[in-house]
Amino acid sequence: MPKRSVIKMDWREALQQFLFYKRAEGRSELTLRDYEYHVTHFFDLYPNCFHDEQQLKKCLYEYLSQPIKPATYNLRLTYLKAFFKWCVEENILKSNPLEGLPKKKAEGRIVNIDTEILEKLLKLPDKNTFCGLRDYALILLTLDTGIRPKEAFSLLIEHFDFKTLQVFIPSDAAKTRVSRVLPILPVTANAVKKLIAVRHPEWDEKVPVFCTVTGRPLTRDIWNDRMEMYSKKLGVKIRPYDLRHTFALLYLKNGGYELSLQKTLGHTTLEMTKRYVHFTQNDLREINNTASPLNMLLQQTKRVKNKLTR
Repeated sequence: MPKRSVIKMDWREALQQFLFYKRAEGRSELTLRDYEYHVTHFFDLYPNCFHDEQQLKKCLYEYLSQPIKPATYNLRLTYLKAFFKWCVEENILKSNPLEGLPKKKAEGRIVNIDTEILEKLLKLPDKNTFCGLRDYALILLTLDTGIRPKEAFSLLIEHFDFKTLQVFIPSDAAKTRVSRVLPILPVTANAVKKLIAVRHPEWDEKVPVFCTVTGRPLTRDIWNDRMEMYSKKLGVKIRPYDLRHTFALLYLKNGGYELSLQKTLGHTTLEMTKRYVHFTQNDLREINNTASPLNMLLQQTKRVKNKLTR
């Protein structure tokens, strides 16, 4: 069977068709923006290498060899590899220049924010402003449910049930494309209700609950900037995802089970959840003081000794 000739198309046109394809697959708008960002960022740096196979591979290797963290490397590799894979399937490229290139092993970043710091954080947002009230409600929701930032940004009014105190994460917003229902505390529900009550009257129900003052969806960059502002006031670096990590750690430390945490966080496997099973040395010391069999034996010996000396 004769090979088909390669379709001549510049990377911008290919990217647009790729994004249409991903949208048809049901990918969220946030994911589409990530694809667009990573592909565009690469070709902005290397604009003339798309149809030169050797040059493209050379530029990609140079791009990925930059001094970046493993997590950043893996993100770039994932999004670019998916784009080039599609280009091969559509006969725009002969081969995927990133095929076979593995991800880097990134050490799990364990975040353990002291409860005193969290209490101070919750006092920082100015609840007399829309942005402050939004930030306060979003911080509460994350610490209450462990919801991913991207998932929270997609929530609409209809996804909150204030009677049953639940929030519904639809499949098209969930990272794993599996919907889930999470319980919320009254304090979280009240904060979200107050945020909804101060929305602009012209905003319809398609405007996300967590949006900007102009009604645009909140983005990762905006939320990063807001948390950076609060971090400077606290003197402690707190990233948006750190709140999810902290939820998971405190959930386990307060007696929550791994299986229920897996379902709450929306993990596909228990292995992903186990990275949160982490205790500080102080936590281990406190647990040992309570649970050590030796401690129990010493207490029994002490009671017997007290009886004999009476």
